[in-house]
Amino acid sequence: MEKVKVLVVDDSAFMRKLITDFLSEASNIEVVGTARDGQDAIAKIKELKPHVVTLDIEMPVMNGLEALKRIMEEHPVPVVMLSSTTKEGAENTVLAMQYGAIDFIAKPSGPISLDLHKIKDEIIAKVLLASRANLRAFGKSEVKKINSSLFPKYSKIETKEFSANVRHGKKKIVCIGTSTGGPRALQQVLTQLPETIHAPILIVQHMPKGFTKSLAARLDSLCKIHVKEAEDGELLKNGTAYIAPGGFHLKVTKIKNEPAVQLDESPARNGHRPSVDVMFESVSTLYDYEKIAVIMTGMGSDGTEGLKHLKQSGYVKAVAESEETAVVFGMPKAAITANLIDDVVPLSKIAEMIMKYVNGQGV
Repeated sequence: MEKVKVLVVDDSAFMRKLITDFLSEASNIEVVGTARDGQDAIAKIKELKPHVVTLDIEMPVMNGLEALKRIMEEHPVPVVMLSSTTKEGAENTVLAMQYGAIDFIAKPSGPISLDLHKIKDEIIAKVLLASRANLRAFGKSEVKKINSSLFPKYSKIETKEFSANVRHGKKKIVCIGTSTGGPRALQQVLTQLPETIHAPILIVQHMPKGFTKSLAARLDSLCKIHVKEAEDGELLKNGTAYIAPGGFHLKVTKIKNEPAVQLDESPARNGHRPSVDVMFESVSTLYDYEKIAVIMTGMGSDGTEGLKHLKQSGYVKAVAESEETAVVFGMPKAAITANLIDDVVPLSKIAEMIMKYVNGQGV
């Protein structure tokens, strides 16, 4: 079997050697070269034609973000970013996901992480996953320079509490689960939803602590709806999307008979906290609400077991992202294979399906 060829890009010679040594321990990976900055990386990609690139965000001459944009425009190849967990590092990581990076790895202790061995297995796993990612999901128009000014900044209207949602009879709630490739997918879906949507939206995106707040802020700046990192105890509002904080499960509870956010640090489910399964199972206890469940791009099968609970709890419509647009088809495929999905649609149609069911059409 052909080995996965990797180019390692980092301005630190120490980090280049460490990452190279870790990857070389995997029998199915071959490090074909290293680069010290973005310009060097672009030249090496042309010359060496790697299957995957690991790319540091913080570099001189041409930083990782600028290099990523050039790579995706000129020589598209799966890229895994390495970033710090600082606020700026998290914000840049979220931007990198929008620019076309397949995934990212958080360095445990800053740009020069002497303890990088702690995440050796994660580096190997994510490089192998990236080598199998569907790069065709990134259309030419989507990998070009993204400028926030191109997106109007809408003033978010104050929405009424969840209990006021009586349109078409029963109240509605939308819950979305996603993983690898999810930040880009979420941007495409959430920016298409109107601020008048008569439902709150719960979201689990597999991400570590420190990154979900930046993701929520970025999406909020682009969307008509309000997008925020979920806070324990807050009442759910229509027109607001709540993203589970990294490291916490997102559940629903009742406060004075009103649905509210409940966050907890109970054990990870199949390696995930937050877990889509946990969120879906919790939402299934809202027996007097209609649910719209969405599963998008991601590795593994998180969401399938939870969807089984949802399907037993009353009216549920389940939507899965189709293989043609999913960066990684694992999570949608698992739910489709289990015969739990009502509609399989490309990413561009998911918001339309959500609105169809929220507005009581096709019921």
